[in-house]
Amino acid sequence: MLPRRHLWLILTPIVFLAVGTVGYRLIEGPNWSYFDALYMTAITLTTIGYQEVHPLSPAGRAFTIVLCLTGVFTLLYVASEMIRTVVSGELREDVGRRIMERTLADMRDHAIVCGLGRMGQRACKEFEAQGMPYVAIERDEHLLEDFTGRHGVYVHGDATSDEVLRKAGVERAKALLAVVASDAENLYITLSARLLNEKLAIVARAEEEGAEVKFRRAGANHVVSPYVTGGFRLAQAVIRPTVVDFIELATRSDYTEMQIEEITLKPSCPLVGQSLGERRVHQELGVTIVAIKRADGKLESNPSGSTVLEAGSTLIVLGHRDQLDRMEQIAAGDD
Repeated sequence: MLPRRHLWLILTPIVFLAVGTVGYRLIEGPNWSYFDALYMTAITLTTIGYQEVHPLSPAGRAFTIVLCLTGVFTLLYVASEMIRTVVSGELREDVGRRIMERTLADMRDHAIVCGLGRMGQRACKEFEAQGMPYVAIERDEHLLEDFTGRHGVYVHGDATSDEVLRKAGVERAKALLAVVASDAENLYITLSARLLNEKLAIVARAEEEGAEVKFRRAGANHVVSPYVTGGFRLAQAVIRPTVVDFIELATRSDYTEMQIEEITLKPSCPLVGQSLGERRVHQELGVTIVAIKRADGKLESNPSGSTVLEAGSTLIVLGHRDQLDRMEQIAAGDD
């Protein structure tokens, strides 16, 4: 639906045409048909004035004067406003905003990225590569000017506001990333989001090492410190360079030869209740199960053939992209 202001711009000419048509019909009587009255109104308002369809009475001429003085100038104003709206891009922005609002209302199980700094932009690019729906929240309009996400939409506002979080669909979201520049704001976002959605997976950025405990208490599931993580990876690149190269390749969406993925087993999955050796997952599907995270949070690495698969468990699986896609279908019970 168009904004009220644009609706008035469209309805104003229609109203004047209707008033003029009815006015001529009432003043001049049955000798004028409604089409004659409409024609007279149209040529008067557009200042064309070919000729009078019928001789006008004094009352009709007075009505024509009033119609000219009020209608013509009003329509000129409406026309100038419509041109200004189109030229300035205001109409496009309003229509785009309405489309975005409808898209937000329909989104489910999406990710919310709070902050479009370097980390936030990097996260959005990864969601784009994975085809995952997401909402980016940013209060700096300049950072939103070049936003062109195919799978995401943006919300202009402060992510510390409950109203903005609700607008981004936090109550229907799957995960939230608090990656603004301030630890205090990220902590507040984490606390607000947890109160609005108890099941939400929250990943928070922490500048200070000691802030992790506070973020955990506020409700964050994972806390990432760029300096700690960056320093660790730098050291590992020296100590275990081949391992680091493999992990980087396996977690890149554009490297299809070998990827590592986490897959959750649904209750309808045919693998549930069977052991790895019984189904021979590696031989049948070509994937390698590196670890299993049980529903209670217990992590079992390098599971043996006697390990029984349970519903709700998350498998850490290594394989080619097509093999992983096949495994995901089976895990979802779509096979």
